[in-house]
Amino acid sequence: MTVEYTDIYQTIEGPSFGEFKDRGSKFLAYAFPVEDTDQIQAALLEVRKEHPKARHHCYGYRLGLDQYNYRANDDGEPSGTAGRPILGQIDSAELTNTLVVVVRYFGGTLLGASGLINAYKKSAADALAAGVKVEKLVEDVYTLRFDYAHMSKVMNAVSKPPFQVIEQRFTITAELDVSVRQSLAEEALKQLKAQVAEVYLEEVDGLEEIEGFDLEHAYTR
Repeated sequence: MTVEYTDIYQTIEGPSFGEFKDRGSKFLAYAFPVEDTDQIQAALLEVRKEHPKARHHCYGYRLGLDQYNYRANDDGEPSGTAGRPILGQIDSAELTNTLVVVVRYFGGTLLGASGLINAYKKSAADALAAGVKVEKLVEDVYTLRFDYAHMSKVMNAVSKPPFQVIEQRFTITAELDVSVRQSLAEEALKQLKAQVAEVYLEEVDGLEEIEGFDLEHAYTR
């Protein structure tokens, strides 16, 4: 039986560039892999700083796997002629967690709605085609807080896949940030709790709490 995972997505490996020219106007397209709106704003600021004299900085992005976190911005171009064509190329490439910004330098000749749509579409497509498409996993990050008496049990549990330790903080109590593939998180956390509480896996659901041990979901990446 083939297992279908819902926590796999495609994006680009790193920033890439594309360019399109039409009747004197230049359309410079910059594609970025992004994980959240903070990274999007930072990338937009970077492009605007590089091209402060450009007339338009149009963009489109899609985040996550639910198909609802996206935006298409025309930045002064006629409605629907820039942001939507850019976003359309991200979707055509079946990418998410991806931003494309297209900078336009006006060449003195009006291109009309169809000309603009074509220019933004082709420049965005060129930038995405120049990038390396990669497959990534959606991961949940959890913060573990525990007494030092549990140290060896916790560290033994999270030192093996599917866990990955991101950060360690040792003060009065110990704290770890760990990531785990989203589709494997429920079973992995049950096994972690069973190991820390020293109970059988079947007994974990009956545990209300484990003395000296706590975990909480921090974020998804």
